[in-house]
Amino acid sequence: MRETTQHAVRLLERAQTGDAIAALAEAEAVLRSVTGDLADGPACMHFVRVVAHIAQGEPLAAIAAAEPMLRAARREGSAGWQACALASRAWQRLRLGETDTAEHDVAGVLRDLVAAGILAAGEPDPVAAVNSRVAIAIGWYELRLYELVVPQFRSAYEMSFADGEQNGNRAMWLLNLTETHLRWALELYQINRVAEAESHTAEAERYATQAAREVSGDDAGSWRDNALLYAACARADRHDPAGAAVDIAFYAARLAERGAAPDALATSRIFHGVALLRSGRPDEAIEVMTRAVADLRPDTDWLVVAGTHRTQAVLLAHLGSSDARTTLAYGDGLATALWRQRLNTLHAARALYDLELLRVQHDQVARAAELDPLTGIANRRALDRAVELAGNTSGADRQRYAVLVIDTDKFKMINDSQGHAAGDVALRAIAAALAAQGGAQDLVARLGGDEFAALLPGADEDAAAVVASRMVLAVRAIPDCIATVSIGVAVGVAADLSDAVLRADAAMYRVKRRGGDGVEWDDPGVTALAA
Repeated sequence: MRETTQHAVRLLERAQTGDAIAALAEAEAVLRSVTGDLADGPACMHFVRVVAHIAQGEPLAAIAAAEPMLRAARREGSAGWQACALASRAWQRLRLGETDTAEHDVAGVLRDLVAAGILAAGEPDPVAAVNSRVAIAIGWYELRLYELVVPQFRSAYEMSFADGEQNGNRAMWLLNLTETHLRWALELYQINRVAEAESHTAEAERYATQAAREVSGDDAGSWRDNALLYAACARADRHDPAGAAVDIAFYAARLAERGAAPDALATSRIFHGVALLRSGRPDEAIEVMTRAVADLRPDTDWLVVAGTHRTQAVLLAHLGSSDARTTLAYGDGLATALWRQRLNTLHAARALYDLELLRVQHDQVARAAELDPLTGIANRRALDRAVELAGNTSGADRQRYAVLVIDTDKFKMINDSQGHAAGDVALRAIAAALAAQGGAQDLVARLGGDEFAALLPGADEDAAAVVASRMVLAVRAIPDCIATVSIGVAVGVAADLSDAVLRADAAMYRVKRRGGDGVEWDDPGVTALAA
């Protein structure tokens, strides 16, 4: 699986660096190689599909691709890949909702992101863990919930030390943190919270400077130029506006030659205008911002658009324009309303997180109450609850179940000759052997002492016989263990499961009287089953 994960990492890099179509085709080939069905492949390759569709600007396809990824991640027991699927689906829904109001579902997005955050916290695999943190961070970033973005990107950066084969490099996460703080500052400037905004540009400078030191790989030059451009932007409103103006112009030009994303350069123009104004060059600042407004594209990020127009209005107002002052007042009022909306969403997200965490903790406590602490399988309480639930479901008079009651033979000999510690070891091995023979929907439980039971929904006599025989053989095969098992089997409908349990118990005792190590039906007239 490790090799497959690293293959997925390489494909993720390709998908995000201009080769999405080829990466998608290769990932789908790997997914189909398992059984021929795309859905049966590994979750990490499903994530390549999701990211490839995102890279091609296909939110509907990305959302659709997240569904089989979720199922694959659950099948594998991977919390991290589940988190990636939920978070990616969430922020693609946000993108889709920007153009299609029918898809606007902030409540659903919040639920997905909160669930993803709780899942990601328990992921041990570094690749799945880092990717889940980044996917969650992007979702919160799209919602402008910067307080929730920063911890995710910081975790991704810290975890990248744990695995030398992570995709990208550590500078990537540092630049994500830089950009988050710069964007945060832009919003704060628009509501005239200047001191707070400057605290975020100071954080942005710290992360950008660190990123410039830590860049590596084939594209180190581009990463470094980007980091130094951001560092210059972060200085524009504070201690070195004149130097910042020079550096912004220099690094923006270099990145434009390298084909940098237009939005990144558009953001730098805002800070370039501020740096020129603060260093006593308002005419040059007006010239820069006039060009910046003219160069805005229809798909430019809304905050960059707002920041560009606001900076131009600030400059014009500085030069005495009454129209600019009126525009600025209107824009700042709108920005204040958007900020309040952001805070409301942040409050809702935090409240939802607390509620979901309580629910998860409650579920964990409930599951723990139904687990046998010695063997780790279900206990009698879990079995009794399953029997009760089955009897109360619709169609309980038709739904068939097989019941197996299992008693361990010669267990007292182990305790008497080898001690109780050896007996505990034997019980754990027997429980594992029994549980391994059941299917995904079957329940194997320890009733107490050396007694067990199994509940097999939908199983008929033939299916029950196969499982029971396998259990007998599996216990016989436990190394250095003299114990065997006697199994009684009964089949009945869900409404009469309690009676089936009693019949299976009686059949088990008939096996014991024969000497154990076998299987028998509840009907004494039926020939005992061979095992």
